[in-house]
Amino acid sequence: MTRFIHDKFAKDYLEELLKDYGEVNSSEKVSGEIKEIDVFFTPDKQQSSNLQILGLLGRFAENPALIEPFRNPASSDEICDCILKLLEVKALLRREAKANKIKLQDSEIPKLWVLTPTVSETRLSSFGTLEKDSWLSGVHFLPDALRTAIVAIHQLPQIPETLWLRLLGRGSVQSQAIIELQALPLNHPYQKATLELVYNLRENLRVNQELEADDRELVMRLEPLYQRDREQAKQEGRQEGEQHLIIRLLNRRVGEINESLIERIKGLSVEQLETLGEALLDFSNVADLEAWLNQQQG
Repeated sequence: MTRFIHDKFAKDYLEELLKDYGEVNSSEKVSGEIKEIDVFFTPDKQQSSNLQILGLLGRFAENPALIEPFRNPASSDEICDCILKLLEVKALLRREAKANKIKLQDSEIPKLWVLTPTVSETRLSSFGTLEKDSWLSGVHFLPDALRTAIVAIHQLPQIPETLWLRLLGRGSVQSQAIIELQALPLNHPYQKATLELVYNLRENLRVNQELEADDRELVMRLEPLYQRDREQAKQEGRQEGEQHLIIRLLNRRVGEINESLIERIKGLSVEQLETLGEALLDFSNVADLEAWLNQQQG
């Protein structure tokens, strides 16, 4: 049961990160027996220069990509199934190119990225993988003709470039990534949306009665972060309400105030706003407000 919860999280998460850079199809069906590709990404070349913000995941998305994330360590059979999906997609593209009498370019054929939380050296050896100097450790490439790499998330270095992939790991790897996510600047384009997905994952796991140890630990680690964000949201809501009230009162008391003064008021804490609410009763003009603000900054 929890595997499907994590699968849904992984697909939604990858779609959220990649949707601004191209076309994302999740649960894309391919021929043969009913098979679904978790994420089929086709990049928008005009957006490719912006992919750097996604670090290693961004490198995967520079070209068409099949991304297959696993919650549990991917077995040999599961990796083979992923390769079969890739080969079926390649065959479909070749048929379409032939029907349209055009040459299929190598750059149009997707690459397969199998994301597994852990993987044994024995399994990697059985697929004849190797690591490349131009790539970070943890990315294991199969022979070039197979256009496939196995990404061992637990082997990825703990650096900002791998954060967006380590969030799909397990245990301490995922927990550390969540801490790093929380520490990102509030204006980071993916922090808020990703935290919302992580908190939604937490809620879905909480209602499940048969959690694995990793999932119980994940819920426990997320609890204080979730509560802190809730309190921050309440505080921000209260602060915004105070700002609107004070600005309305000032407009009535001293006349319409300009944008620069409004911005200075918005920079005040809740406590300072409450103090201003009392002080403004003694204001007779805008100069009194400016003097009060200057005193706060001093």
